[in-house]
Amino acid sequence: MHISEAVAAAKRVWFDTENMWLELTDGRQLSVPLAYFPRLLNATSKQRKKYEMSGGGTGIHWEEIDEDISVSGLLFGIGDRTKVRAA
Repeated sequence: MHISEAVAAAKRVWFDTENMWLELTDGRQLSVPLAYFPRLLNATSKQRKKYEMSGGGTGIHWEEIDEDISVSGLLFGIGDRTKVRAA
């Protein structure tokens, strides 16, 4: 059996006071709480707007704040993994 995996990609990113919003290439919109990503939460509005799409929109990169986010990871609810918590 062969399973084909669709690739989630963003074409636009914007922010409100509490969320990061993405418009995906298939027309869906996704909001993610900024609390999931402390670097974005603590960044200025100007810093948040300075992002680059990578991998055809499969990733989002902020050079100035050293943040990289996977669009597919967002769809799976994966937040910042820089702090691993003990179980």
